[in-house]
Amino acid sequence: MPEVIINGPEGRIEARYHHVAESGAPMALLLHPHPEHGGSMHNKVVYALFQAFVQRKFSTMRFNFRGVGRSQGEHDGGEGELCDAAAALDWLQTYNPNSNVCWVAGFSFGAWIAMQLLMRRPEISGFISLAPPANTHDFSFLAPCPSSGLVLHGTKDDVVPEEAVDKLVAEINSQRNIEVDHRTIDGADHFFNDKHDDLVGHVNDYLDEAMAENEAA
Repeated sequence: MPEVIINGPEGRIEARYHHVAESGAPMALLLHPHPEHGGSMHNKVVYALFQAFVQRKFSTMRFNFRGVGRSQGEHDGGEGELCDAAAALDWLQTYNPNSNVCWVAGFSFGAWIAMQLLMRRPEISGFISLAPPANTHDFSFLAPCPSSGLVLHGTKDDVVPEEAVDKLVAEINSQRNIEVDHRTIDGADHFFNDKHDDLVGHVNDYLDEAMAENEAA
């Protein structure tokens, strides 16, 4: 899991990257929670996502948004972080020129940025959104949503009410040819404390299903 440094819009972006040498291997980009609330690429949920994709032979990257860890710059409320994510994806594509499968996954604030990146980059073919902050951040840009994916949320989340995520998923699923697999983890809080095994189980299950469908297509 080598450390890499990417040239981002505000300077250095600190990242961790697992490369799969096989030509055409799929790619995944992972986005961490809110920087102003302690979020970083070392978050346990983000690391669990990283391992799930690595185990399925994805060339996988997690990185620190601007102002976090050794990444240069200052928190920008979302716009700058979206530019950071785009730069990270550009780097991934440079080192995986033959890949035709690209996933993006994010947790909380990272889920909001990930879904914006999804809208701007048609090469992204799937997403995983964990505890998306549908009560505090605007997701109306998902019209239409260009890809199906997984939304996972805890029933005891006291940061993002369950009904806010339910409404978001219903709005996306009302769109033609899009299917969001919406799953909840009973008793899980916003950070999935003591529920990481359940979270990983759902993510693994969804990825295995999605990859099987992709191979059959």
